Amino acid sequence: MKLSFAMRSLLVALLLLSGGISPQAADKPAANSNDTRFKIPDTDEGLPGEGPIRRQDWFRKTWKDRRSKWVDRAKQDQNAVVLLGDSITQGWNDDFTAWFPGMKIANRGISGDTSRGVLIRLQEDVLALNPRAVVLLIGTNDLEEKANPETIAANVKLILAELTKHNATMPIVLCQVFPSSASKARPADKIKKVNDLCAAIVKGNSQVTLLETWPVFADPAGDAIPALFPDLLHPNMAGYAKWAAALRPIFATLGFFETTPYEFTPEPGFVSLFNGKDLSGWGFAPTSEADKESARKWQASDRNAPPWPIVTSQVSFDGQTKSADGRFIASNGRLIVATPAEGRRIQQLSTTQEFPKDFILRLEFRATPNADSGIFIRGRQLQCRDYPLAGPYKNLKNYRAGDWNEIEVTVRNGVAHALCNGEILETAMKVPVTGSIGLEGDRGQMEYRRIRIKETP
Repeated sequence: MKLSFAMRSLLVALLLLSGGISPQAADKPAANSNDTRFKIPDTDEGLPGEGPIRRQDWFRKTWKDRRSKWVDRAKQDQNAVVLLGDSITQGWNDDFTAWFPGMKIANRGISGDTSRGVLIRLQEDVLALNPRAVVLLIGTNDLEEKANPETIAANVKLILAELTKHNATMPIVLCQVFPSSASKARPADKIKKVNDLCAAIVKGNSQVTLLETWPVFADPAGDAIPALFPDLLHPNMAGYAKWAAALRPIFATLGFFETTPYEFTPEPGFVSLFNGKDLSGWGFAPTSEADKESARKWQASDRNAPPWPIVTSQVSFDGQTKSADGRFIASNGRLIVATPAEGRRIQQLSTTQEFPKDFILRLEFRATPNADSGIFIRGRQLQCRDYPLAGPYKNLKNYRAGDWNEIEVTVRNGVAHALCNGEILETAMKVPVTGSIGLEGDRGQMEYRRIRIKETP
């Protein structure tokens, strides 16, 4: 009987938790596993990077077996999206049809690996595949081996440099190190330090998308949530589902996933504000004096904050698929507010049309973890975020993390009433007498679709 991917993954997870097999034994050794090219070097002499390289017997075997097996897959895995890391990455296994239908993905995770180990094997295991993109998650095992966060971040910087050197246009998704526990020699403060250092390294680098995966899995103390990480280190199926949900919007924006054009017909009486193909009807409005003052305060509060773009005259994007800076993108029915390379950048796209009459506005949004955006109703902002993590409406019961959520805003007599999936966000938000509909970007990625409006008497 052929088991499904989900059943096979569940069986492996149960065996891991029960002690029936070790993570390093979860893969069957390849026939050519005696190839000496894939042995771990006996000393650190002449090797790139700094910090620990594991040389325990079990790890030597895992390293050799997995790398040898990949020789037989090298041709098959050409131009794949490569997942690179340690046992957490290895735990995806090799069948991604359940998680990312239609995507070509190659798993290059090795249980127990460290950031220096990844750096050593980067050329043969990853670059030789001419990857379409690379998703990197590494560093937790370095901490167990007593490496300091600075050493880990330095190795990550070298890994990113090698990836860029190989292909300066290849997308790289850097996942934050997942939470674990001090009982696993991976305390929260050290993990957060690693993540902060890595964020600083990639700040301003448009080739790298930093994905905030740490808050997805952390409890209030900063440790792994046991319901998602039963051993406080490795995610279970529910944990992988959350990781997949965080990655899907990024893959969609990169054009690897959900590539079928999205068709939508508004309900009777509603008119689409977004045609799904380009940014016609949208543009940058001149920056208001209120926003200029907000920009000055923001810059004064944080000298490292990126500049708030100031627009001096109306800019229209009619017929264009993206804004001049690439922040706002029309793709397959989605209006995407892309992750800013600076980490945070406040910017607003608005309709060129104003709406003085009462109306009902409906749209759907999908957010990456901890993303911060906003919907402007005649210039008044309704926070639109990954609500459970970013707030302010953290207790919504119907919110679907990593999936599409519907917003409905009813404006009557200068007052807005807002719902998310039928739950109340605002009951009496005052708005100006006229103005446009706007979409803001701040941090993370936000996607909008099915944007339509119905004017009411």
